[in-house]
Amino acid sequence: MIDTATFWNRAADKYEASKIGNPAAYEYTLGRTRSYLRPTDNVLEIACGTGSTAVLLAPDVASYLGTDISPEMIRIARGKLPVAGADLSFDVTGDLPETGQFDAILAHSFFHLVPDMERRMARIYDLLTPGGFFISKTATLKGRGLKWTLISAVIPLAQLVGKAPYLRKFSAAELEQAVRDAGFEIVESGDFATPARYIVARKPGVASTA
Repeated sequence: MIDTATFWNRAADKYEASKIGNPAAYEYTLGRTRSYLRPTDNVLEIACGTGSTAVLLAPDVASYLGTDISPEMIRIARGKLPVAGADLSFDVTGDLPETGQFDAILAHSFFHLVPDMERRMARIYDLLTPGGFFISKTATLKGRGLKWTLISAVIPLAQLVGKAPYLRKFSAAELEQAVRDAGFEIVESGDFATPARYIVARKPGVASTA
């Protein structure tokens, strides 16, 4: 199987040029995400890709850090700087920060692409301030019917020739249970662009009013 960073480096230019598959669903979930963010928030986005979502949300918060495993994705994202009225930066990393505290952590199109989802969710929990939000959009391929079963069946062949990254398959119910097992309370969830499951979860505690 192709190395993860290598796969996304090769895909970066095509990814940037591609159109959003379901613009209405994207705009809806972007609006939902924005409703949970405050002007005083410090935000981390994991697997930010070429930074398109970061550029839209960063002006609404105090600081915004986008990270991605792919240097090519981050190169394209940095090409979109500066963003007016935003404290926005991009870093290359395949894991979560060792230290820091964030009021919101976003992870879109990410958890189905890593084998250690549970470890990363636990780390997200530790990095969030009490009352902070964990917002994700994740492909859930189990239990989605014949179309997605057939798509899943051909992925191993694509992986053998370097045309697909690692993929983990789970259901929406299994994903939500993993979020709860990490200690979060799910605030809202739904399918707005099948097979993606949008989840907003909250770390228990009282949010800072600073």
